[in-house]
Amino acid sequence: MGGRTRAGWAAAALGGLGLLCALLGAVMIVAVPPFMRQQVLKNVRIDPSSLTFKVWKDLPVPFYLSIYLFDVLNPKEVLVGRQPQVRELGPYVYREFRHKSNITFNDNDTVSFREYRHFQFQPHMSRGSESDYVSMPNVLMMSSAMMAEKKSMALKMLMTLGFSSLGQHAFMNRTVGEVIWGYSDPLISLINHILPGMLPLKDKFGLFAEFNNSDSGLFTVFTGVKDFSRVHLVDKWNGISKVNYWHSDQCNMINGTSGQMWAPFMTPKTDVEFFSPEACRSMKLIYQEAGAYEGIPTFRFKAPDTLFANGSVYPPNEGFCPCLKNGIQNVSTCKFNAPLFISHPHFYNADPSLAEAVQGLHPSEKEHSLFLDVHPVTGIPMNCSVKLQVSLYMKAIQGIGQTRQIAPVVMPLVWFEERGSMEGEPLQAFYRQLVLLPKALHYGQFVLLALGGLLLLVPIVYQIRTQGPRDTESQPSPGDTESQPSPAAPPAWLPSPRAPLLQAPLGGQPAGPGA
Repeated sequence: MGGRTRAGWAAAALGGLGLLCALLGAVMIVAVPPFMRQQVLKNVRIDPSSLTFKVWKDLPVPFYLSIYLFDVLNPKEVLVGRQPQVRELGPYVYREFRHKSNITFNDNDTVSFREYRHFQFQPHMSRGSESDYVSMPNVLMMSSAMMAEKKSMALKMLMTLGFSSLGQHAFMNRTVGEVIWGYSDPLISLINHILPGMLPLKDKFGLFAEFNNSDSGLFTVFTGVKDFSRVHLVDKWNGISKVNYWHSDQCNMINGTSGQMWAPFMTPKTDVEFFSPEACRSMKLIYQEAGAYEGIPTFRFKAPDTLFANGSVYPPNEGFCPCLKNGIQNVSTCKFNAPLFISHPHFYNADPSLAEAVQGLHPSEKEHSLFLDVHPVTGIPMNCSVKLQVSLYMKAIQGIGQTRQIAPVVMPLVWFEERGSMEGEPLQAFYRQLVLLPKALHYGQFVLLALGGLLLLVPIVYQIRTQGPRDTESQPSPGDTESQPSPAAPPAWLPSPRAPLLQAPLGGQPAGPGA
């Protein structure tokens, strides 16, 4: 009896535990999604108390700048109107260090900051050294010649004399380090004297001279603390809400983020948009596919075909014109009026005639397209590769002898890739806190439901097993003599059932003693 009581209590206890697990699992199914959403909203906003604030302030992701230069193999032939022939040098790889300073929280739910950058050459990752020589168009001289095309012949003759006295030619031969980070040139003083204010330079010119040990301007972005719908969006850049480089309000708009984080809870219909001071414009990337980076689910975003399309192909880009061929964008209005163009490397996704005009170019989607892999739940990029090419439009200018007979051509100068991917302890911490924990909670609720259901079956099964045998005992089978009770003893006046009865003979007379 005691054993059955203990078993009953155990079954009841397990049933109670199962009910508790089932209720907890049901509550988690209802409560966990909004709880996780609230935690994500809390931790991706720009606030010193959020988990991602340190990541936003000092990016732990190692960024690298890879630079490829186009070495002109036949500069003399180009001067007499022949097709340019180039070869790609590089990459020359630099570790890029970024940190934000002058961080100021404003009353209107925004924060202002400057992000400083400096670069360190990585010889072991590079193909070549900064002392390599490269033959390239003389950007300063050719830009000056192009800008003087519609000036008076007297001014152009004066410029020709000035170029000659300074030893300037249409092509130059300099080291990679000089081309990238700057070289002293007396032409800078001459240009500043003839065309004051045209160049933001005083002593040195280099394709990336303004990048090193500098910042990309004063950004003011929304923190998302008071209004999460605008988290990370740029409010102003250098105190303005739109630029004035272009010829339409749409092209001048500063849209998107500063290019480091985006709003969470992305869907395949989400676009990634950011403002690039280097390109002087906002850029929008579109969803391509879902994937994973080191076990972390990601959405890949790529550049649309219309990113650098000219106005005739994509009317909204008309504001970036005057345009040349499709696939390149004129940035002269934000680059001291120099005839410079940006595009994908090797004129990928551009008018084929651009790549065909220069021997040695091989556009490839795999090598020259850009992408961002973003964790869709948090909006934090896991892996990115942004690639751009800078080209110079050059041709013969009547009156300036140095340009000789150069045929009109968009000459590629350099293309570069900024890439970064989360790794090491930051990646592990991100995985534990923002991927593994939500996944454990998600599956845990269903485990609790299943476990609760199984435990609830224990008292039910116990009841069935204990009730079944009692019914059987109350109705024993006729042949089961051991289980039947013994008959009561007969009265004393009746003969014992075991005593032999005197049987009368067939004739009805009692049997005698001798019978």
